[in-house]
Amino acid sequence: MERIYIFDTTLRDGEQSPGASMDVDQKYEFALQLARLGTDVIEAGFPISSPQQFKACKVISEKVKGPTIAALARAVKKDIDAANESTKDAEKRRIHTFIATSPIHMKYKLKMDPDDVVKMAVDAVKYARNLVPEVEFSPEDGTRSELQFLIRIIEKVIDAGASIINIPDTVGYTIPREFGAFIKAIIEGVPNMDKAILSVHCHNDLGLAVANSIEAIQNGARQVEVTINGIGERAGNAALEELVMALNVRKDFLPYETGIDTTQIYNTSRFLSSIIGFPIPRNKPIVGDNAFSHESGIHQDGVLKKRETYEIMTPQSVGRDASTLVLGRHSGMHGFSKRLKELGLSLEKEELDKAYKQFLEIADRKKEVFDDDLYVIVSDQLGHKTAKYVLDYFNIQSGNMAVPTATVRILEDNEKHEEAAVGDGPVDAVFNAIDRITGIKTKLLEYSVQAVTPGRKAIGEVSVSLEIDGKKFVGRGSSTDIIEASARAYVNALNRYAAFLESKEELKEAKV
Repeated sequence: MERIYIFDTTLRDGEQSPGASMDVDQKYEFALQLARLGTDVIEAGFPISSPQQFKACKVISEKVKGPTIAALARAVKKDIDAANESTKDAEKRRIHTFIATSPIHMKYKLKMDPDDVVKMAVDAVKYARNLVPEVEFSPEDGTRSELQFLIRIIEKVIDAGASIINIPDTVGYTIPREFGAFIKAIIEGVPNMDKAILSVHCHNDLGLAVANSIEAIQNGARQVEVTINGIGERAGNAALEELVMALNVRKDFLPYETGIDTTQIYNTSRFLSSIIGFPIPRNKPIVGDNAFSHESGIHQDGVLKKRETYEIMTPQSVGRDASTLVLGRHSGMHGFSKRLKELGLSLEKEELDKAYKQFLEIADRKKEVFDDDLYVIVSDQLGHKTAKYVLDYFNIQSGNMAVPTATVRILEDNEKHEEAAVGDGPVDAVFNAIDRITGIKTKLLEYSVQAVTPGRKAIGEVSVSLEIDGKKFVGRGSSTDIIEASARAYVNALNRYAAFLESKEELKEAKV
């Protein structure tokens, strides 16, 4: 079977989902999981865009072994230099450079004529190829570009040294038959296409990203750019888990193989969800709670008699085993750390000790600790590594005949600050007290709560979206106490704002 290469852009395009940003430690830990999953290429970020992006690319390049580490760069020298510098310690590396090629983008965004765009692309690829052994080129908004112009620019950049040509459906505009014919026309029309791998990057604006990717494979594409859970700009990207399992299940029509360890799919999906606070929809294919659930009596009867009557794959094939209860209050550190490793979760010793302490606190409250609880505990520790603000203590006085009052103590760079405030309810009172401590003016845009695991003593996961200085910052927090989870989520959003300010200052210093 022919090999399809999996290029994962969760840490670059996926992170561009509103509210999906990760700090350096979270990106590094998730990159380790992508390596366990078996992705061929990890696009670690867009290093020129901020010091945090640069640092994340650098840390991942230094520490993550196995996959090729790619960094994105516009077709300009300073971007390419940043991509080169941030990935120089990678075991295998790639610079991914791009420039828009559609008439609408060239005219209104670039304000350049086609000949200048071709020259800029060729110069960028030549420059990058002199720095690294592998260069990928993307004509942005490729599917709305004129075919003959696209063929011309692709031929030129391959001659300049590009060994991977990626065709992005940047705005998710095409439909499968159209996209397949487009890919076939490029392969047949570019004279030197045999010297490069053709890749595709499909957006999901019309819900067709995976279908378009499969159609592209059937017409000659051999690399597919995807994200975990399909996150990304606007409606997102082609979902890795859906594409890979389609290739696995339908080998009669799709005789291709990937290097993905499918038993790591569920772990990877759940880990990402915990880190960024984006819940997985219950009816999400492959990884949603309902993906292997059967409520209809007819379906249940069929599955009990023969699984294949209503299931086209097994839960185990994507890493979903039958056991849900994992640990309890009497579990030791050895059992705790062993289960984390089985789930593909890793922490350094200091974070592991803190996570175990948090686990014991949760086990005391709810007795039974599930795998999903462990994902939340680990993502909490990753989020606290570089936190400016830490929730130290809170106390609530509330009731239907009393004015809700909250006293909160926050550690700001390890210095204790305490304030009290009233509110429309206990959660509002906590938020007002935190605002008094930090002095940050916020506007609450969204507040949502969901149970992570079953039962009355389930961990509650809260997600908040705050507007600060005209920008949106999303935070998440978890606890068996929903008010504590709310406070943690609010503080987490403020830490993202603090990291944003720090990044801006670092950028100013770099420019000076």
